[in-house]
Amino acid sequence: MFCPQCGASTPDNAVVCMQCGRNLQAAPPPPLQATPYQGAPLQTPGVILPPGATVPNYLVFAILTTVFCCLPAGIPAIVYAAQVNGKLQAGDLAGAQLASKNAKLWCLISLGLGLAVVAIWGLLVLAGVLTGISHQN
Repeated sequence: MFCPQCGASTPDNAVVCMQCGRNLQAAPPPPLQATPYQGAPLQTPGVILPPGATVPNYLVFAILTTVFCCLPAGIPAIVYAAQVNGKLQAGDLAGAQLASKNAKLWCLISLGLGLAVVAIWGLLVLAGVLTGISHQN
């Protein structure tokens, strides 16, 4: 081991440098002092929104459109909706607003596809009923 002050070679178990007298042992870290709890709530990082401003996450709408309308289009809606609150807590207001916008878009796509399938199914049933009626006469 070498002395950090004068550079003299010293034995590894030496306490002081034989050349300059510097203490070679690392100083012990200062003891941790407990700070008294003052009853203040812990502050979580995030974004402080102005009063009345919210960023909707559309999670319920995303789940309902996934289950009842269109599963493939509902999955991205759920993913984006789940990202909104996490981004707000991380302080990313723009990211939360973008995720909210994307969740709403995918919810509407899922709803539209579900309604289109129901409408087409209804037209096919109506065509089948009308065909059955015309064959009986």
